[in-house]
Amino acid sequence: MRRFLRIFGIAGLAATLSACGGGVGLNLPINPAISNASEQGNWDPDFAIGDNTIIGLSFSGGGMRAAAFAQGVLLGLDEKDVPGSGPRRRLTDSVDFIAGVSGGSIPAAWFGLRGREGLASFRSRFLLRNAEEGFDTEVSIGNVVRILTDGGVNDASKFPRWLDDNLFEGATFNDLFKRKKPIVWISASDIYNRVPFTFEPLTFSAICGDLGRTRISEAVAASAAVPGVFTPLNVENFGSSCGSRLPKWMQRSLADTNTSQMLRASAQALNRLRGDPQTFRYIKLLDGGLTDNLGVQPVSIMRANRDRAYAPLSAEQGARGRRLLFLAVDSGRGPAGNWTSQLASPGTFALASAVTDAAIDSGAYKGYDYFLAVMKEWERDLRNWRCSLSAAEVGKLRGTTAGWNCRDVDFYVGRVSFDDLGPSRGNLDNIETSFKLPAATIDQLVAGGRNALNNNQVFRTFMSARAQSQTAIARR
Repeated sequence: MRRFLRIFGIAGLAATLSACGGGVGLNLPINPAISNASEQGNWDPDFAIGDNTIIGLSFSGGGMRAAAFAQGVLLGLDEKDVPGSGPRRRLTDSVDFIAGVSGGSIPAAWFGLRGREGLASFRSRFLLRNAEEGFDTEVSIGNVVRILTDGGVNDASKFPRWLDDNLFEGATFNDLFKRKKPIVWISASDIYNRVPFTFEPLTFSAICGDLGRTRISEAVAASAAVPGVFTPLNVENFGSSCGSRLPKWMQRSLADTNTSQMLRASAQALNRLRGDPQTFRYIKLLDGGLTDNLGVQPVSIMRANRDRAYAPLSAEQGARGRRLLFLAVDSGRGPAGNWTSQLASPGTFALASAVTDAAIDSGAYKGYDYFLAVMKEWERDLRNWRCSLSAAEVGKLRGTTAGWNCRDVDFYVGRVSFDDLGPSRGNLDNIETSFKLPAATIDQLVAGGRNALNNNQVFRTFMSARAQSQTAIARR
């Protein structure tokens, strides 16, 4: 939210008033405890595969701009049929896992909760609404004082309530678990440890927190908590009080000196929480875009927990699937402004925006490069696992051994962005990062998401390969 940087433009004037104290209340923890690790809610995937297509999505940060662009991609997928015989299936029926950060966490959570049936109502229930009704956005001396004394203008009381009143209706992660598909990952940023914090069962079991009873609205609010606009939200750390074991990915990352620094830092953070729950009792969360603006780290962590080559898929899906498509939907803007044509340095607001964008984008690019390497390794591991199966195991997992080719599984991984629109991207880069946009701008972004998907080379290659595969099967 670039316009909120104006608040900091008068921070010097308000600094002398900081002794006045703030008006923002304490953010109480958003999660209860579990007394035993076996109580933790979890996804128990029930992937009844009517085809051999597996789709994963991640939605980047970017406020309402990100939410609308992601909606366009989902609508584009929903317009495509999965080739093959049997009842009609849309590509949205094949979405098995979805991740979101900041503005992108809202369509991710909504799709996870309502599926393709919820696509039609998302525009009226969220995109056309003024979500900033849920928090204070006024630029004032009083708000600057609150930033200086409390760390933010808004506490956690308003925005989650607004999200529940207008969208999520008090739903919890248990409601997501009951749907079984897709797996949903919402990520915020652990600002003390400087790593992503993902709302998923492994992490919450490690700190003996109850993810199942945590409201989706509060996870989304944490993921979208812009620094300064919000005070950090709190997740309470209960240490090992429930008898949970440390995740395998954490143990491996701490033991392996050659592991990626991203995973190692995340493992060290979780190790601190487990080792000293009194000192690190509260995990302070802000905008997920600060540490992973593309929302791809949850997949990397799930793959690091790789005692199973097919995880986070089911064994049946690993054996039956033939084409896996993962698209990172990125609504980030390209460079903007005219200050590069002048000798003078950019002004305070332009400079602050450029520095913030540079830090977030550079981290996102590095994270995406690592993610590509992870997905390539996953494709190799999955093929090797499939080729290690006996005929009896293949028959059990697939229901038949007919047409079995253990190496016939391909991954298609890409990034859908404004770049896919070419000259037709128009003024999308100039759309601000806010949670309130005009209806015409929303429709422009939704259309942009749909067109960007259709223009994306990875997606086009995936669709072409699927069509060729189905034609080959039909000729057998």
